[in-house]
Amino acid sequence: LPAAEGLNLCYVASTYSTCSVEEIVAAAPEGPRWFQLYVYRDRKLSEGLVHRAEALGFKALVLTVDVPYTGKRRSDIRNNFRLPPHLKVKNFEGVFENQCGPDNYGVPANTLDPSISWKDIYWLQNLTRLPIIIKGILTKEDAELAVEHGVQGIIVSNHGGRQLDGELATIDALSEIVEAVQGRIEVYIDGGIRTGSDVLKALALGAKCVFIGRPIVWGLAYKVCLQRYLYCPIMNS
Repeated sequence: LPAAEGLNLCYVASTYSTCSVEEIVAAAPEGPRWFQLYVYRDRKLSEGLVHRAEALGFKALVLTVDVPYTGKRRSDIRNNFRLPPHLKVKNFEGVFENQCGPDNYGVPANTLDPSISWKDIYWLQNLTRLPIIIKGILTKEDAELAVEHGVQGIIVSNHGGRQLDGELATIDALSEIVEAVQGRIEVYIDGGIRTGSDVLKALALGAKCVFIGRPIVWGLAYKVCLQRYLYCPIMNS
């Protein structure tokens, strides 16, 4: 967070972050911040997050629309992934303490609202004055609908390829979306960005900016692995 702030990079804070929105603001109070939002069956959960983000000075909402259900993420199933017990989804701290049963990444299963639709844009517009960015658009038809519903931007995104097997690559979807929008709203992209040349290609195809996530996670994982190697008594004996 301080690194993003120091470079004046826009940081999109996840609903599922293991730091709360309050902790994020405390760590980087001057950095440009957007808040990534899901729509839950209990709309009060989403409303509370929106109000917290707005009060803390977040500059936009990034409504993620491609997860009415969590995809069957085979890598997570194969690796038996569970959120480590020392990590919590801090934005929901205390909310689900009395609920038991299966969960999805620290939140009870079936919490997401599968009925999400375009009318929820109007619900959000009545809830906040923050600009609304739609994340998860991959077709020109949905891009045109986004414009019609008065959002301020689109993130061309396939959820990092984790939501549906065989989904269209975002770089392949970008051109037709840029053409459909015709400059009426801004178009961004994420997913598949590995190198600086990937960024240049996206910008050349009309993206206003590029968001990255996985390369940062890889860097953090590399640092953790390196530290474990350096301080492992067996490896260093």
